[in-house]
Amino acid sequence: MAARNRWRWPLAAAIAAIAAAAVVAIFVGSDAESPADPADAALVSLGASVYARHCASCHGASLEGQPNWQTRRADGRLPAPPHDASGHTWHHPDRVLFEMVMDGVAKHAPPGYRSDMPAYRRVLSEREVWAVLAYIKSRWPPQILQRQQRIDRLSRER
Repeated sequence: MAARNRWRWPLAAAIAAIAAAAVVAIFVGSDAESPADPADAALVSLGASVYARHCASCHGASLEGQPNWQTRRADGRLPAPPHDASGHTWHHPDRVLFEMVMDGVAKHAPPGYRSDMPAYRRVLSEREVWAVLAYIKSRWPPQILQRQQRIDRLSRER
């Protein structure tokens, strides 16, 4: 009898821990399926470095974008958008963001859309692009990150 009671507490604790992890996975989500994991400290650190060298000059050191980013300039192009919570980056699935960085925005923009955003396929490795995306995502408030992760998951289910 004493041996049976001895296992009740550890067993109950293990069941509670598994249930808690399941609830977190369901309601908060994880980027385990995305190469742009904002919880991967090494990846985020690499992304911060690459972002500073290749992205900050247009998108801002604090991801704030260029002023008046929603208003077309005289040449008809839009200024660089912010990548913080005030922008629209988080409205897109990771694969779309990755493709925009690697190949430019034309594939995902309306016909005739012109952008100053260069393609980085010949400049950055795939790992560096995923790292930049992980860095950007690591800077979002939890509720924005959760919404983007849901958008990303839904896009993969299609």
